[in-house]
Amino acid sequence: MGKPRKLRVEFRKNRSGRQRKRDFTDLVTPEGEHPDELTAGERLSGKGALTRHRTVMADDLSSDTTDGLTVRPTLEAAWRGRVLEVHGLSSFVQAADGRVARCVTRRLLKTLATDQRHVVAAGDWVRVSGDGDEGVILDVEPRTSSLSRTSRGKRHVLVANVDQVVIVATAAEPRIKPALIDRFLVAAEANGITPIICINKADLVDPASLVPIAGVYARMGYAVILCSTVTGMGLPRLIAELHGRVTAVVGQSGVGKSSLLNCIDPQLKLRTASVSSENQKGKHTTTTARLIALGDDATAGYVVDTPGIRQFQLWEFVPAEVAAAYRDLRPFANHCRYPDCTHTHEDDCGVKHAVADGLLDTRRWESCTALAAGSGETAFGE
Repeated sequence: MGKPRKLRVEFRKNRSGRQRKRDFTDLVTPEGEHPDELTAGERLSGKGALTRHRTVMADDLSSDTTDGLTVRPTLEAAWRGRVLEVHGLSSFVQAADGRVARCVTRRLLKTLATDQRHVVAAGDWVRVSGDGDEGVILDVEPRTSSLSRTSRGKRHVLVANVDQVVIVATAAEPRIKPALIDRFLVAAEANGITPIICINKADLVDPASLVPIAGVYARMGYAVILCSTVTGMGLPRLIAELHGRVTAVVGQSGVGKSSLLNCIDPQLKLRTASVSSENQKGKHTTTTARLIALGDDATAGYVVDTPGIRQFQLWEFVPAEVAAAYRDLRPFANHCRYPDCTHTHEDDCGVKHAVADGLLDTRRWESCTALAAGSGETAFGE
């Protein structure tokens, strides 16, 4: 690392403002202030907003504090590790020698003003102080990639530093939701993560019925794998795709993410549950994202088993950029008359012409326009 610099960083705004200078009875002041504009609260220190800033020694905090919080630690005796799991206020970090330490996050990191829901996520590389089974996370290294969604106005990082993402859907129980697949594809494309589409439970339907949906994604160049944990269909190819890579496994509850991983590596013994026969919804057996090594050999690869997602709202995505994340729409969008074409009502729209001529899948066009318009933000869509 280079020589650290002094940086003025902002902290979360959880402190009161500057104390009032006058009593509320002073209705007329030389400066013309009105009592309604004065702070109602009062604190003894009188620092107010000044307490929300602090000078720290940092390697780099000026570019983007959302992907990595690299603050120079005060302790030099620190070791590097990877976060396996974040559970509440504790994170489980694996060191280079294989030992796993239960760590808490340094208060400086937790109070920095960021747009993240949590500053540490599964897959993060961190520096830790402390020996034995416990430690303190001093800083988080900048992430090479991350898969995020919006949660209560904050950025919820599902997983960090992955090479690819396996988007698991089901042929039945619950039924496949192409709109959710599209959302994951857009998020993966925007973050430089290679997506793989896995349609599980293919044994429950006629495989020929899956050709239309699988063919649409395959023609765009995405890897599409039809799998079954009952018959073993597609598992050899899935294993080959996971080998030597760090892969996030995502999808809604009940699609069989944990069941697939148990078939790939029986030693994992992940919890599974059946889908409700009444509402066709799965149960949350995986409660937090967890980085898991495949087999005893580290070269076999890692997977991140993530909890089932009931809604996936994209994080800070500009509506005008949605079409660029759709591989099949991108070539036709270049023929639109207007550069800011929404592909809905404009004349001479290359995308609409492609749909009319049968060159573009109608459902994909509807998915793109609905996502750009912000509809279905709290649901998957059908």
